[in-house]
This record gives sequence, C-alpha cells and structure tokens, in this order.
Amino acid sequence: MHVTSDIRYVGVNDHQVDLFEGQYAVPKGMSYNSYVILDEKIAVMDTVDAAFGDVWLAQVRQTLDGRTPDYLVVQHMEPDHSANIVRFMQTYPAATVVSSQKAFAMMRQFFGVDFADRRIPVAENDVLSLGRHTLRFLTAPMVHWPEVIVTYDETDQVLFSADGFGKFGALDEDEDWTAEARRYYIGIVGKYGAQVQSLLKKAAGLDIAVICPLHGPVLKQPLDRYLKLYDAWSSYRPEEPGVVVAYASVYGHTREAAESLVLQLRRRGCPRVVLYDLARCDMAQAVADAFRYDKLALCATTYNADVFPCMRAFIEHLTERNYQRRTVGLVENGSWAPMAAKVMRGMLEGSKNLSFAENTVRILSALDEKSRGQIDVLAAELCSDYAPVSTAAQPQNDPAALGRIGYGLYLVTSSDGQKDNGLIVNTVTQVSENPCRLAVSVNKRNYSCQLIRDSGKMNVHCLSVDTPFPFIERFGFHSGRDTDKFDGLTPERSANGLAVLPAYANAYLSLQVDQTLDLGSHCLFLCTVAEAVTLSDAAGMTYDDYRQRVRPAPRTEGKKGYVCTVCGYVYEGDSLPDDYICPLCKHGAADFEPVG
Repeated sequence: MHVTSDIRYVGVNDHQVDLFEGQYAVPKGMSYNSYVILDEKIAVMDTVDAAFGDVWLAQVRQTLDGRTPDYLVVQHMEPDHSANIVRFMQTYPAATVVSSQKAFAMMRQFFGVDFADRRIPVAENDVLSLGRHTLRFLTAPMVHWPEVIVTYDETDQVLFSADGFGKFGALDEDEDWTAEARRYYIGIVGKYGAQVQSLLKKAAGLDIAVICPLHGPVLKQPLDRYLKLYDAWSSYRPEEPGVVVAYASVYGHTREAAESLVLQLRRRGCPRVVLYDLARCDMAQAVADAFRYDKLALCATTYNADVFPCMRAFIEHLTERNYQRRTVGLVENGSWAPMAAKVMRGMLEGSKNLSFAENTVRILSALDEKSRGQIDVLAAELCSDYAPVSTAAQPQNDPAALGRIGYGLYLVTSSDGQKDNGLIVNTVTQVSENPCRLAVSVNKRNYSCQLIRDSGKMNVHCLSVDTPFPFIERFGFHSGRDTDKFDGLTPERSANGLAVLPAYANAYLSLQVDQTLDLGSHCLFLCTVAEAVTLSDAAGMTYDDYRQRVRPAPRTEGKKGYVCTVCGYVYEGDSLPDDYICPLCKHGAADFEPVG
C-alpha cells in the first residue's frame, strides 16, 4: 500500500489474537503497522509482533526491491512493535537503529543488546535527513510508555504517531474508526491524558496531512474529526450527553431496578441511554462508554459488606483512568445493612470534578413502591440539565406500532434428554440463504430457552391456520418446569431425536444452534437448517389470525385493571407496574391494555 509516493505500508494483520494485551477482546483482530520511507537513504519505521517476523521481513524485502535499508526507527518498545529488532539488524548488518535513549536501555532488557556501535539516540526536535525527506523527532513520554517518540516527515507532512491514534481491529475489516479507537484509547492510553495533551500541543504546530499509527488505518484529510476526539478523550470531556446505566445483580432484583431506570430516563427524553450488565458485558466497552457520556448510574447489590465484585472492578477501571468531569447516580440493594452506595461513592470521591446525584435509590431486597418512586426521582434529576424536548419533536414510542410487524406462529420443541418440551413463539426468520440459516427468538424466562441452550438443537413447526386454541394454550400458557406438555400425545421423531407434532403444522424444520446472542429479555438463536420437511399445503397461521380469530375473548366482565393482548390474562388493579410480566405468556407491560 502506498501512503505517499515514497512511503509504503509493510505492516501485518493478526486474526489469531483473541485478547490484545491479555485483556481486550478483539473479535476483528489487530494490525501491527510498519512503514518504509524510500529516499536516497531508506528508513524502516518500527517492526511487528514476533509471530509475524517472517511475513514482515518478506514484505520489507519486496518493498526494498534489491536496495538496503539505512535506518530502523524504533518509536515504541512494546513487544508487538519491537519484537523483530534483532532479526532486522541481523538481516541488514549495515543498518543503524534510531531511537530514544530510554528505548536503547529497554532493548538491552528485552534482547541483551543495545546496539552501542550501530545506533543514533535522538531527543526532542532532532532531525535526520534521508535526502529529499527530513524526519523530525518529538518525544512523547507516557503515550503510553516512557521511551516513546513520534516522527514527523517534513516533506510529505506525515506524522508517524506510535500508538497514538491507533485502534483495535485488522485493516482488512470494514468498521467505523471511532468506536474501536475510543475503546483502544480509553483502555490503553486513558490514564495519560495530560501527556497526550502535551503531544497534541506539539502536533498543533505542524502541518499534518497524514497520520500513520502503529495500529489501525492510516488517517488522511480531513483530520479534524480525529484530532477533536483525541482532544476530548485526553482532557476527559464527555463527547456527548447521555447516561450509562451499569449494574451488578445477583438474583435479578438490581437488574430490574436498572432496567426500570433506563425506561424512566428514556421517557424523560434522555438523549442516549446505554445499559451494561457488568457480569457479562465487554468491560472495556462499558468503560469506554462511561467516558463517552456525561452521566453514569451505578446499580449494585451489597456483597460481603462491600459492593459486588464486578462493580468494584468496573469502578477501579474508571478511577485508574482518571474518570472525572461527570455526574454519577447511585442505586444500591441489600437485604440487610445496605453498603453498596457508600462503598461506590467512597471509591469515586478522589476523582476530580465529579458530582453525585442528590437522590440515591435504596432497595431492600426487591423493588417496592417506595424504591420505584426513588428511581423516578433519580431519573428526573439525571435528566434535569438536558434541553427540554418539545412534544412535537420528542421521539414517539407507541408499542402498538410494533404490532404492525408481520409475525407467524410457531411451535418449538426441545428436550432435556429425558422429557420433551415445547413452546409457542412468533419470531422465526430466515436470515441467510447460503448457508441456510434461521434466527429464533425465545424469552429467557421460558424453560425451553435453557433446554435449547444446553442441547444446541430444536424443531420449529410452522403452525397452520386450523390450529385450535387449546393446542396453543397447552404449549403457550404453561411452563415445562412443572407441566408435562406432551401428556396424552404421541409425537413422531425427526432425525435429531426431537418431537414432531404434524397434526397442526404445514412444515417443520430441524435446527442446529450455531450461535446464541443475549438480547436482554430474549435469547436469539442463530441456527443452521439440518432438515426441512413439508407436511401439508395449508396456509400458515399469522399472529393476526391468532389474535382476531383463534384467541377467545378475554373475560373482563366486572373487572377493573389491564388485560394481556396476547393471552387474555387480566391484571386487576388501578395501575400496572412498568416492569410487570404476564404470569401466563411472559409478555411485558407493553402488551397490556386497560380493561374496557
């Protein structure tokens, strides 16, 4: 790849690494960047990870096209960039290493040699002429190691920025720069904001047309976007308004509180709300978003007179990266002697320019009317300084609109190996043709969800229009945990050993689960079709068919409350809790409507 007419890219992509630096998930790999400047004299900029030495040296050799390099410029001694220094110097015995004095000390520590007779130590504003190109060196200590230098090519106006402006991800992956650059910066460089600010001030005096980092893509004009983000990150300014709600829950009650807070924030017009389950999420992503937005709500249970461990780890990640200039709200839970709020506040009190919401939510074991009221008050406080959203401009959230999406009705059978089970779902979608893959969404509260996760297989029956309500009731309104849904039935068997009930299906599909995605209330199973069998020419039942023609009218006579539009269950009471779940069909409050 040509960066300019004289500068060539000779880096490598790593798709084998799963954890960068042993802790950051990199599902799209990493790049280790190296560059060659071709002039009267030739400079090679940095090496790559040890695992790619052969590939890198071959690319360097091809780029040199028979010529010999004069210099190896080492900007950073972290092993993913310095591991091949010795091999390079053995391959090209006439080459000279150019680096900082501290880097040479580290070379002796890493390799037992500091190239005393083949080196040029450089310091602030030293220059090296290659002929047409002049390289100017700027020191960048603690961005993010003490020996770091960056290099400015005055001729082509290229800044070789070491780890600055880097990102996670290999270069053959197509993704937006910002999200993974943010996660990279906050995780790896975030502690050293003052040092990055110092480097940005130096860079401001340069005419920069191109930035060549050691990770991620080469950045070209316009560069304002990248520079402004780095300025915001390194000065600890929030990028945008919004609230991160991070929770640590043991038995689900604190999770319910966090989800309720999210709902109230959205209802009050919060510009952006992001929810993280700290026990299961990508911790680095949660930390990055905590720095992205201007508000943070911490929801945690008390644990051993302290705070739940994953919440403690999250706060430690924030404080060691100088978390500041934000507002924090606290939600605590405890069955006796709640301590979580006190501990969380204490961990953050040393942070600069951090303010705490006046209102703290206290839950005693489970949400009740009092703690729900506290959540409403906290949501109002966190949203108080956001610009009011007019009724006309406010995004609408009409649950009835979701009902306009077309759905079918399906019976899904599974097994624990001894006992058959089944449930009714309405979300089965073919998502690819080659290979043929389907997505099936199942509520996590359903027993079948666990069976499918454990076994990795299911049968999906496409129900026909003649399916009677008692059949749907049998499989849709009872739990297989305490009911044998197949009592009195004699199912057939498909090749995968699971039950097939052909009486009311026009087809069935045997699915093998390839991937499971946790979507909050539901799991999404991405599946390969192992077997597909047509049973009849009958039309398939739609969700509208079920609601308008099959489902009996709810029995609401003399009752005051709310009726489930899915199964007809009636909740009797003056108000329906926001987080209410139908005990029959497991649908939420959005699927209830007032009686009458």
